[in-house]
Amino acid sequence: MAKGEISAEEMEELREAFSKVDVDSNGYISTDELTELFKVANLPLPGYRVREIVQELSQTMDQNKDGKISFDEFVKVFHGLKSSEVAKTFRKAINKKEGICAVAGTSEQSGTQHSYSEEEKVAFVNWVNKALEKDPDCKHVLPMDPSSNDLFTAVGDGIILCKMINLSVPDTIDERTINKKKLTPFTIQENLNLALNSSSAIGCHVVNIGAEDLKEGRQHLVLGLLWQIIKIGLLADIEISRNEALIALLRDGENLEDLMKLSPEELLLRWANYHLEQAGCSKINNFSSDIKDSKAYYNILNQVAPKGDEEGIPPIVIDLSGLREKDDLKRAECMLDQADRLGCRQFVMPPDVVRGNPKLNLAFVANLFNKYPALKKPENQDIDWSSIEGETREERTFRNWMNSLGVNPRVNHLYGDLDDALVIFQLYEKIKVPVDWDKVNKPPYPKLGSNMKKLENCNYAVELGKKEAKFSLVGIAGQDLNEGNRTLTLALLWQLMRRYTLNILEDLGDGQKVNDDTIVRWVNDTLTEAGKHTITAECISWTKMQTLILDLQDGSISSSMPVLDLIDAIQPGSIRYDLIKAEDLTDEEKLNNAKYAISMARKIGARVYALPEDLVEVKPKMVMTVFACLMARGMKRV
Repeated sequence: MAKGEISAEEMEELREAFSKVDVDSNGYISTDELTELFKVANLPLPGYRVREIVQELSQTMDQNKDGKISFDEFVKVFHGLKSSEVAKTFRKAINKKEGICAVAGTSEQSGTQHSYSEEEKVAFVNWVNKALEKDPDCKHVLPMDPSSNDLFTAVGDGIILCKMINLSVPDTIDERTINKKKLTPFTIQENLNLALNSSSAIGCHVVNIGAEDLKEGRQHLVLGLLWQIIKIGLLADIEISRNEALIALLRDGENLEDLMKLSPEELLLRWANYHLEQAGCSKINNFSSDIKDSKAYYNILNQVAPKGDEEGIPPIVIDLSGLREKDDLKRAECMLDQADRLGCRQFVMPPDVVRGNPKLNLAFVANLFNKYPALKKPENQDIDWSSIEGETREERTFRNWMNSLGVNPRVNHLYGDLDDALVIFQLYEKIKVPVDWDKVNKPPYPKLGSNMKKLENCNYAVELGKKEAKFSLVGIAGQDLNEGNRTLTLALLWQLMRRYTLNILEDLGDGQKVNDDTIVRWVNDTLTEAGKHTITAECISWTKMQTLILDLQDGSISSSMPVLDLIDAIQPGSIRYDLIKAEDLTDEEKLNNAKYAISMARKIGARVYALPEDLVEVKPKMVMTVFACLMARGMKRV
């Protein structure tokens, strides 16, 4: 490797390091956060040297001179400073933050030692203990001791991870597919496959995590995955389509579309400031440095606590006397005592507040919001309520697929977050379409003409799609992506997802081209070879008629039987046919079959993003991805 070159593993570590500071996942950090990082790093350097390093990094990285540092700027400077004292010191600072524990095993490529936060481990253990305390399937590992390494052992059989996924996104995993008793190395492997592929399906980035990592309890990977799962659940209801009362957070001069473009983290911060403003207090800019003195928290708790004005809900009076406490730690403890009265003390201890741990404080506030939003839907006739549309299944599938690939920034609002095409460019690289990044305008954009810069990106994205990817983009222009035209944006995203899926098959097949007919032919050949049969309405016993499909719109797919038989053909004996019904199906029975089929596909190792409803309704696009992912799994057989 050439001197100064950044390896793929090191790039992943840099991205992980950057995300530790970029907690709201907006794609950049401030120069002030660099200072904060060094302040809490407890580095063995004199103060003047820390200031010099921060100044050098800020001047060099902040190429736009706007006080914001993007990941691209961060990586570019790191590449140039890779062997310098500044770069080494910066990396050391990231991993030596107070409460960070080193993990045995240093990366041979980059020389970086992995680490994890002891405070985060304690917080997650307490959250899991509380969330699953009544689940009989988890009694063999719960409750875990937060002061020990119980967590890293407990996740080893996959059951806790599967349960936590279902708590964050209900019904993601069919409980019938979780192996719970008499576990063997093979059934444990299945559980971990199920957990990892289901995590990916709900939008977790699991590219560098394998079942073996979880089985061995590799601390930084376990905590990283568990945080993603927990965070998805905590932020799930912080969107307008699920909670129309959030419209109360609209500011003067804004419209509904402006509010809908905000990420859950941005909405959560605005919610906190809404209540601070109601209390006549100063606003905060983050859930790290601005909440260290606990005063903002005190005022938010006082605002959201029940006042007894709703029938059946008794008032809870928040004792504000702790505000007079001079010691920050003692004040934080007093504040958390009040949060405990609301049942919302989870995730943070007094030191986490005083140190401003951004991840744990975000979780603390999100949990408070979920229990006590204290917002009322405004009676405003100027708001077009009909324009509030929930995310469709297709949109959710695309968004989760993109996020699982680790795009930065994370996609929260499908159309608003694609208006500058940066995520689309990252997806092009995933499908091996080269992107000339010198032609790409990168954030933060100038105040004047920012949309023009984004539009230029979108025009380039459409050009790449037509000329390099050879996509069918008739009638699609950059303006359609920039303005969030639903139909045309989804048309491009589908072609990206389709190409990504087919590329996997072509890689397994030594470059042989794959299309829908190829997939259908493989499915039928595999079913025929396995001698799979189906039940017909005319026969009571198994017949000799194979469950063959005519195409990806075949009506028989609505029963999920072709999918289930294909799974059993790939991994014989995996399907429990006594748990499914094959004839005279009601809509509910079809959905139950589909839920079982999707979870079983993930359990045998297929990374399926489609949803059960896609099979029941025989959505040909999503059906194709299911069969293609199973084909990829089948082609890996030894």
